[in-house]
Amino acid sequence: MKAEIIAVGTELLLGQIVNTNAQAISQKLAELGIDVYFQTVVGDNAARLRQAIEIGRSRADLLLFTGGLGPTQDDLTKDVLADYLNRKLILHEPSMKTIEELFTSRGMAMVESNRRQALMIEGSEALHNATGLAVGNALKADGTLYMLLPGPPKEMKPMLEGPGQEWLRSMLGDEKPLFSRLLKFAGIGESNLEAKLLDLIDGQHDPTIAPYAKEGEVSIRVSTKAANAEEANAKIDATVDLIRARVGEHLYAQEDIPIEEQIVKLLRRSRRRLASAESISGGLFAELVTNVPGSSGEFAGGVVTYTNAMKNKLLGIPMSQLEGPDAPGAISESTAKLMAENVRLIADADFGVSLTGVAGPAEAEGKPVGLVYFAIAEKGKETVVHTATLSGGRSIIRLRAVKAAMYRLWQALKE
Repeated sequence: MKAEIIAVGTELLLGQIVNTNAQAISQKLAELGIDVYFQTVVGDNAARLRQAIEIGRSRADLLLFTGGLGPTQDDLTKDVLADYLNRKLILHEPSMKTIEELFTSRGMAMVESNRRQALMIEGSEALHNATGLAVGNALKADGTLYMLLPGPPKEMKPMLEGPGQEWLRSMLGDEKPLFSRLLKFAGIGESNLEAKLLDLIDGQHDPTIAPYAKEGEVSIRVSTKAANAEEANAKIDATVDLIRARVGEHLYAQEDIPIEEQIVKLLRRSRRRLASAESISGGLFAELVTNVPGSSGEFAGGVVTYTNAMKNKLLGIPMSQLEGPDAPGAISESTAKLMAENVRLIADADFGVSLTGVAGPAEAEGKPVGLVYFAIAEKGKETVVHTATLSGGRSIIRLRAVKAAMYRLWQALKE
């Protein structure tokens, strides 16, 4: 089954609100095995909405609307669709009763326009609104399915998850649901990952392989339609094994979690603790780790030592290491090593992580923008220092540096 989502509201076109409904609806339809091929946003204009319906009907089996079910004159969705289908709008008495009772309980006179929220298209099934007043509609006409949901997410989501989902399932027949697994990668860029898997991606059929990327993370979604989870997992596992054989050293999770969450899980499992010393990243490493719920048991603490004086005072880095004509400087492998080792000892932790480098906008200590050193000091083992040359603006370099350090820490924990 092919679906098109039609979001109605001029405020969406003006950028006054973000269309989060489309994301929630797409995810739910994917779970049901319904393919979303198009998403349309149209303003509160009857002619343009009718045109969107005509176009959508020509290319989709299901048109799912959000917005335009309210009491005002610019809430046109039901009116336009009813006119397009040559059907009447009728009053849904249970919804009307709920509206009247609400106004009575508040001691307010009901404005007549509120009756519009209880109207439904003739021949449609009412979708109960558990958190608002506007009744939803679901119907099949001339071979096309139509579902009308409210615009406010707090009303739309419960309606979709409840009666909306039940109605859609009843319309699916033998349609198989979609099962997906998200693979999360670190320490490799999107283009490099794709290059290593290009033949698998080009030759995909079932399961399908789709790469995704956002700053600091790369993901692959493996999807298949199957009668049940057992059948789906067997198909997905076979594809994941092929991917792991190519890039398994970068595959840190088979669920949608950031690498810092996986790091906390591994620390917890091995009953070890972590501390950090940051310069270039300004505390971003510690922030991301402590964003993971319950990480206080695994993260001993961190320090941000931006100046040489603070590196000396808090971490005990000798000034002769940091300054002087023959000094390695704050931005060096040896300083990164000392920062990681010393913060681990100070915090009595099992791991110490350090980051130092140049985020820009200008060079520092004669070192170019993007040069980063980060070290992993592990109790009982020799400290390992890594060097990276990163591109991007100041904030991007900092984030990429932190994610690179986390990848190396994950490797150490995994081993």
